[in-house]
Amino acid sequence: MPAPQALPPSWRDDAVAAGIITLLLIPQSLAYALLAGLPAELGLAASIVPALAYAAVGTSPVSVMGPGAVLSLMTAQALQHALAVAPEGTSAAALAGVLALETGAVLLLGAALRFDALVALLSVPVLHGFMTGAALTIVITQLPVLAGSSSGGTRLVDVAAGWLGAARPGHLLTLGITVAAITLLWLGRRAGGQAGRAAPLAVMALAIAGAALADASGHGVAVVGALPALAIRPTWPALDPALWRLMLPSAALLALLVSVEHLAVAGSLAARRRQHLVPRRELCGLGGANLLAALSGGMPVGGGLSRSAVAFEANARSLRVGVIVAGLMALSALLLAAPLALLPRAVLAATIVLAASSMLDLQPFRLAWRYAREEFWVMLGVAALTVLASMEVALSVGVALSAALLLQRTADPHVARIGRVPGTEHYRNIERHATEEQPGVVALRIDESLLFTNARDLGSLVQDQLDEDTRRVVLQMSPVNAIDFSGLTALLALDEALHARGVRLDLAEVKGPLMDRLKTADWAARAHGRVFLSMHQALQPDADPR
Repeated sequence: MPAPQALPPSWRDDAVAAGIITLLLIPQSLAYALLAGLPAELGLAASIVPALAYAAVGTSPVSVMGPGAVLSLMTAQALQHALAVAPEGTSAAALAGVLALETGAVLLLGAALRFDALVALLSVPVLHGFMTGAALTIVITQLPVLAGSSSGGTRLVDVAAGWLGAARPGHLLTLGITVAAITLLWLGRRAGGQAGRAAPLAVMALAIAGAALADASGHGVAVVGALPALAIRPTWPALDPALWRLMLPSAALLALLVSVEHLAVAGSLAARRRQHLVPRRELCGLGGANLLAALSGGMPVGGGLSRSAVAFEANARSLRVGVIVAGLMALSALLLAAPLALLPRAVLAATIVLAASSMLDLQPFRLAWRYAREEFWVMLGVAALTVLASMEVALSVGVALSAALLLQRTADPHVARIGRVPGTEHYRNIERHATEEQPGVVALRIDESLLFTNARDLGSLVQDQLDEDTRRVVLQMSPVNAIDFSGLTALLALDEALHARGVRLDLAEVKGPLMDRLKTADWAARAHGRVFLSMHQALQPDADPR
């Protein structure tokens, strides 16, 4: 018989990554369900079927659906508010199903309306700042667990306050386990290859064996603990219209958070691997995952920053990772409940910390400091707000600052007076190159689109360049990508003002789509000048009105 063929490298990588994610996701899903104020088994259900939905539609190999820390906190707040005004007897699980279903519906509606275009507002500085701050936040939240303590919250202040106020801020045996786990994980990373990627699995297996032999829990080491029975059953959320209206605002906010956080994390990780992400399909995958979470007795789900970091570090290669994770989650909940209950929480925390640390990259900060100081401050501000405030605040402020910088740049465009480089047909800035200018002709290049932000200054920018001998102005339009109605109005006003002074306004090198729009505005009939194919043609003797 022929020898069995080994699995292809991509399958091996995905299998190893799926195993690591599964061991991480089981205790996470339980903890996040409890954090949301829901039965723990809902967290398990929300980590199986939704992963299949995303794998069928999504495009990021490092995104695995399940409950998340920030998402669970927001779910808890939404359920707490809803339970206070909902009809008596309404359960948190019923409200969670409505919340997940509406969140999925909003995400699918956003995909249908192409709201994925909003991801363009997440500039590179915002993404780098968010990823850096999120990675630091993950490390900070796991520090108490590494020391054998406990602390709630996702902000630095909350974690520090909870840790300092804990009854047991540290535990010597847990610290020893932490040091051993981090050392072995670090050595595995240094080893690289398949051995390095399998190191977290090996470390977890050793930790379970060691905890069983030494009765770690009996000596005060915090362990995962007994897992609840897995219960996945077809469920239809409550059909009460009052509940649907009650949960809709929270669902819309959750959909916004899930989409922005997911696109920020998945987009940044995809860029590191030079992979292509399709934002619209990502929204569809997120929407489908939440719909199936609602229909399988789960809770709202998202990509999860820590899971994405672990999958990235473990070299997950394709969307089949989510499918393998779903199968392993079901099998683990059924077959590995007993040994997984012995796993020290500090080992899980060490795995998360090592994965998050791999996402820290200070090189973009150094480059931004040298290249664009204002964008460096945006990057640093987003990172700081992610750690000190919240992801929502950080992303909102980052997007607002990026938009403000864009408006500032368009409002103050660079205007260059240009002349011909001797012996060529090229026209360059007269302050940077040795050039020739024609007497009586002012040639200008406006290095920005003509929009409402800068249109009102166009007339003064041009007329400041004129003198008594000027009879003609030629605008090189090649840098102009767009002209809105304000820009068109400003061009027509400039043409009239120059014509009143006996000066003709000509345009050169207008891009095809812009020329089409100028034709719809009947530019040839309204304006007094001409439009030339090239700057060189515009400055030929036969183009002069003399």
